[in-house]
Amino acid sequence: MTATSVLVTQRPGRSGRSGRAAKARLPWANPAVYFVALIAVGLMLAPIAYIITGGFRTNAQITTDPAGLPQPWVASNYLDVLTGDVFWRLVGNSTIVALATTVGTVTLGLMAAYVLARYRFAGRGVLYAFFAAGLMFPLTVAITPLYIVVRSLGLMNSLGGVILPQIAFALPTTIIILVPFLRAIPDEIQEASFIDGCSRLGFFWRMVLPLSLPGVITTGILAFIGSWNGYLLPLFILNDQAAFTLPLGVQSFASQYSVDTAKVLAFTSLSMIPALIFFSLFERRIVGGLTGAVKG
Repeated sequence: MTATSVLVTQRPGRSGRSGRAAKARLPWANPAVYFVALIAVGLMLAPIAYIITGGFRTNAQITTDPAGLPQPWVASNYLDVLTGDVFWRLVGNSTIVALATTVGTVTLGLMAAYVLARYRFAGRGVLYAFFAAGLMFPLTVAITPLYIVVRSLGLMNSLGGVILPQIAFALPTTIIILVPFLRAIPDEIQEASFIDGCSRLGFFWRMVLPLSLPGVITTGILAFIGSWNGYLLPLFILNDQAAFTLPLGVQSFASQYSVDTAKVLAFTSLSMIPALIFFSLFERRIVGGLTGAVKG
């Protein structure tokens, strides 16, 4: 009976292990998944590859064979853009705007999320719903009244007129991501810190900020990328080319050198590189921060 019981108990275990192994192998054994993924990746990367390789061609090559490879490869277009002052001025303006927007968004969003997550007061749910409702109003809807407000404040044609609205529109996403992180901090830690003589501000800097660092990094990266790629707001606020950001400068450069297609492609590809590098370096941070926010 012992042997029979052993056999009986072993069979479900073996079948369970084989079932789990079969389930684990199913996605790898289906070539259709890889085929669809390759098509999707190819559709996304093909325009980028065309723009980058187009910068190594001449206008005659593009006119003769628009879809061909450079023959020969010409680096003068990229060198002309890199040695000029227009590209670097645009990069500097975009860096200032993106960094200021990121710092302001993370600072204000962290303080607001801390209050909504750790304090109980009348109207807290309404206030949180008010910030969440901000996700339903895109910039295109509010661009006209926003233009009037910026003009009334005397911030037209200045980087400050772009930074402040971008901070305001990035706050809803920042608060919604950070509130779960701050709510997940156990109350016992706060009580122990108060017993040890830590003030509320000290608890915020010494405990809340380090524990919510994944969410802070995630919101900072999202704010930076959103500000770097912003086009509509600078288009309405900035009129002086000396204050143009990079997306707006690409459009202006393409209009100015519309005849020189190869140089426009080189300028466009160089404009994409900073955002691509930044996003590829911090991709895991974004995914990890959003995963932690969902768990919290």
